[in-house]
Amino acid sequence: MSALMGQMMNMPLMISSLLKHAARHAADTEIVSKRVEGDLHRTTWSALEKRARQLAQAFARLGCQPGERIGTLAWNGYRHLEIYYASAGSQLVTHTINPRLFPEQIAWIANDAADGVLCFDLSFLPLIEKLAGELKTVRHFVLMTDRAHMPAATTVPNLLCYEELVEAEDGHYQWPVFDENTACTICYTSGTTGNPKGAVYSHRSTVLHAYGAALPDAMDCSSREVILPVVPMFHVNAWGIPYTAALVGAKLVMPGPHLDGKSLYELFEAEKVSFSAGVPTVWLGLITFMKANGLKFSSFKRTVIGGSACPPAMMKTLQEDFGVEVVHAWGMTELSPLGTLSKLKSKHDSLDRESQQRLLEKQGRAIYGIDMAIIDEAGHALPWDGQASGNLVVKGQWVINSYFNLRVSPLVEVDGEPGWFPTGDVATIDADGFMQITDRSKDVIKSGGEWISSIDLENIAMAHPAVHEAAAISAKHPKWDERPLLVVVRKPGATLTREEMLAFFDGRIAKWQIPDDVAFVDEIPHTATGKMQKLKLREQFKDYKLPGV
Repeated sequence: MSALMGQMMNMPLMISSLLKHAARHAADTEIVSKRVEGDLHRTTWSALEKRARQLAQAFARLGCQPGERIGTLAWNGYRHLEIYYASAGSQLVTHTINPRLFPEQIAWIANDAADGVLCFDLSFLPLIEKLAGELKTVRHFVLMTDRAHMPAATTVPNLLCYEELVEAEDGHYQWPVFDENTACTICYTSGTTGNPKGAVYSHRSTVLHAYGAALPDAMDCSSREVILPVVPMFHVNAWGIPYTAALVGAKLVMPGPHLDGKSLYELFEAEKVSFSAGVPTVWLGLITFMKANGLKFSSFKRTVIGGSACPPAMMKTLQEDFGVEVVHAWGMTELSPLGTLSKLKSKHDSLDRESQQRLLEKQGRAIYGIDMAIIDEAGHALPWDGQASGNLVVKGQWVINSYFNLRVSPLVEVDGEPGWFPTGDVATIDADGFMQITDRSKDVIKSGGEWISSIDLENIAMAHPAVHEAAAISAKHPKWDERPLLVVVRKPGATLTREEMLAFFDGRIAKWQIPDDVAFVDEIPHTATGKMQKLKLREQFKDYKLPGV
């Protein structure tokens, strides 16, 4: 006897369906953008959907074929959003490129993805003038501006004007329907170890991710929100916010390149932003500006912080000084990117404030669409007891199973079950499913065979009032193999000695885990996505001599 099949409409999950939904059911909801040109631009979901259809027509007129990659070098703004939907919706593939990468990495990525069209903001014209000759597959260069701002002269061959391309079309275009497993976007990892690797997302995975992100135990988004994604659209598609905002019909506020504390604060206040998301380094700048000027938020109530571990001291400052709830999150490019978010269960309501805060400081619980495990070196699952620490692996509907142009599968087995993605993170998971990253596998400090968490050391250091930023790395030791070295950036005008910093660790961590020394620097290098670049730090301090060694 054959299985009874459901009698439901078979409608593929398409990126275009998100935009059509927003245009129909949130037609007059605003999308506000601080443009590269310097002014503030306002549009609506319905107007943006029409322009996206016009842009899809323009791509077709340029000869773009299904599957062709449309590269972008652009900040968060309405034109970038139009490209997101126009390209994916017309069976092309959006390829966001991080402009903060080294020029040679940008050229390598564009060539690896085989971009046929490259759209870029005005601020990146000098970069493209240098790189154009190295971009072997790009047939059309499109400057994302109007005719009034086009350069009088440029070395970029046959440079096209974005607004002229859009305005030449009538928008009488029907979004095509095709296999939901078709590629819609490619995002590359930040390439801290070797060349960046491409993660190719499908329409299906992206729409499911948008649903998952909107859930109450995730980003908790609705049509009542005013969302400002500080996280760039070139950083894992702004963590999916451009899709989730369309799904719920929320107002979007785009900051463009204006990411300094003053510009962000003014935009938050002027547009009554209620929710945001970004990496810790951005919030450092905003907090510093607000404290220096005695400012408070009038509407901003909640933010998701991820990309790297959020120091508890930063969470406390945002929550206690500015009334902003911090949702700690973890994810990766390979996860589209959301994996876990830290939200309490009802059973935790009876806990005291300090116990609740300890849970919220963890990276959190997996949302539906993600499963996870921690394993030992032999691939055996470890217990969820909050104590056992192992390599974090994941699987799910929006997790990659391979990298673009790489034939070797990264997937591993867990107790003989295939299909798990190794994240490169070391973590614990407690009985309630709260995952806590204790380190990157390549960053963990192994002292006499025992692991010391660099994140724990950094979090303690960041709680010192004179510390602006801190990174813990390993230094060679003849007896213990490795010992922790703390690299510290002092706050402007602050005084802090080595002895004062090390004394701050007393009573906060086991004595044998206290760093052996402190090195003070003017700045800590960061990756193009805002993470501390420990690879560079380890290279910088590779010959460092610890006291007494």
